[in-house]
Amino acid sequence: MNRNDLETYLADLLQVARYRDYCPNGLQVEGHSEIQTLVTGVSASVALIEAAVRAGAQAILVHHGYFWRAEDPRVVGMKRERLARLLRHDINLFAYHLPLDAHPELGNNAQLARRLGFVTEARFADQEIACLGHVAGPAVRLEELGARIGERLGRPPLVIGEPARPIARVAWCTGAAQDLVQEAARLGADVYITGEVSERTVLEARECGIGFIAAGHHATERYGVQALGDHLAERFGLRHLYVEIDNPA
Repeated sequence: MNRNDLETYLADLLQVARYRDYCPNGLQVEGHSEIQTLVTGVSASVALIEAAVRAGAQAILVHHGYFWRAEDPRVVGMKRERLARLLRHDINLFAYHLPLDAHPELGNNAQLARRLGFVTEARFADQEIACLGHVAGPAVRLEELGARIGERLGRPPLVIGEPARPIARVAWCTGAAQDLVQEAARLGADVYITGEVSERTVLEARECGIGFIAAGHHATERYGVQALGDHLAERFGLRHLYVEIDNPA
């Protein structure tokens, strides 16, 4: 598949132009003009690039790429090593941040809901990045939901709140969205689920009377890139390989 055609397709599919983001979405590093093998992963680390080299990939697609707002623009140290590997092996790097969080079918929030048994009813927060909905089937207790998350994501979550609290209404946003806990409480959610936690988050959740679960930034954002890679493989006949790089955060 032609590199430019792939970028155009993804820009339309993920509605990239809609989002004000902290990084450029789309092609971040140019490589081969033609792509047969695509490697996906959460973050564009050296380990992921090396896995792509071993797989003979012409492109990498990630959720967390490079060139973040306010970062040091110099190409030195870690940034130099990452870019040097991509350029040496002529590998394209595509990255999609907020557009991949928000896509209603392939996005991180949609894919997390599918794995946890949530039904999405509405979106909230700036750029409608977070989701509000309910647990499919009967309500569960907070401790049961925490156990479900740990089992299905393969990582024990941090659970704040009364273990026996019944959970029917849920709000969630993958990654580092802990500051939405108060808004989730105002919307009537019984629990708010995200990836990360700050010290203040625990106090806010307790004082707002809402359960809170921090399930891991990496753990909650593994599924969008996988779904997107599978979609591209099926639509365009690409070879797709998702590479899991262990990250406990």
